[in-house]
Amino acid sequence: MKKTFLGLCAAAAATTLALAGCAQAPGTEGSGSSAAPSGGTSAATGDFKGCMVSDSGGFDDKSFNQTSYKGLTDAKDQLGIATGEVESATTADFAKNIQSMVDAKCNIIVTVGFLLADDTLAAAKKNPDIKFAIVDSNDAKFAGVTNLKPLVFNTAQSSFLAGYFAAGMSQTGKVGTFGGLNIPTVTIFMDGYAQGVAYYNKQKGKNVSVLGWNAEKQDGTFVQSDKPFEDVKGGGRAAQGLTSQGADIIFPVAGPAGEGALQTAKASNGKVNAIWVDTDGCVSAPNYCANIMTSVYKGMDVAVFDAIKAAQDDSFSSEPFVGTLENEGTGLSPFNDFDAKVPAEMKTELDALKADIVSGKITIESKSQPTT
Repeated sequence: MKKTFLGLCAAAAATTLALAGCAQAPGTEGSGSSAAPSGGTSAATGDFKGCMVSDSGGFDDKSFNQTSYKGLTDAKDQLGIATGEVESATTADFAKNIQSMVDAKCNIIVTVGFLLADDTLAAAKKNPDIKFAIVDSNDAKFAGVTNLKPLVFNTAQSSFLAGYFAAGMSQTGKVGTFGGLNIPTVTIFMDGYAQGVAYYNKQKGKNVSVLGWNAEKQDGTFVQSDKPFEDVKGGGRAAQGLTSQGADIIFPVAGPAGEGALQTAKASNGKVNAIWVDTDGCVSAPNYCANIMTSVYKGMDVAVFDAIKAAQDDSFSSEPFVGTLENEGTGLSPFNDFDAKVPAEMKTELDALKADIVSGKITIESKSQPTT
């Protein structure tokens, strides 16, 4: 049966807000010969092959690479296809890793991350008989490239809910956020989060402040590192800088580096908690579940699965997929360990806010929001 966003996961949510993204650690069943030194392939019946190239975070990043990778493994398990994958260590690996998947005779190659846009576009133009999909990028330069499909997500919407939630749950009246890099796929979360806090203040007559992001200036706190999405210690320093100013809820938008915020929260003995991104943190980082209040998920696994299936059954289109609250391509994950601590009134308000965003009654402003 075809997987759709309406059936994103089997996990039950505490409210009707949304269903959780279902990332899991990459399996090891795809052994076989490597298409590149850091990659692998797996055999299956049939002659269709789906492949993936990661960003520098790798397939076990507890975040967007890992969730996207699940879409590939789900396609292998459910569609019976052969698969290939290769992990990137640095940005310098992107072009050669994509080429390794071309050389491996993949029918579709999915690249993961905004930073792979230029190399993915170049490969798609050079190889018109291969289908490509890219997670988290819909560059204007993609227009007219019929074998390249963007898979993007309006996480400003779901992050608005997270900001409202954080403002309502904060005990100090200060909440924080930090990013890996100042790029659109990061700042879209931070924009929505800040606007959600502002909306809470307006509705409740409160003055909860957001540390780490100035939406007007489009600038804030970012991991200071040569590898900002992999530097867990750098993420920890960013989180500690925010908590030292009084923030008691941290929203890290930094891939694996965000684990530094989870470590900070865990060490605080309950004084600080976090909201995770890209996938349900209680699934991808269960050791920190007691400190993860909720997560802003992106249904990258399902988007990747559907793109691969479309390529297999000849229904592939370059039309962008845009995940929204309405199609459940993004949303809030369950409250998990915090469910009993979240007031019923807050749950009701979040459901109402989701409906208002979907209907257009509430308009979220972020120049980083994707368009079709």
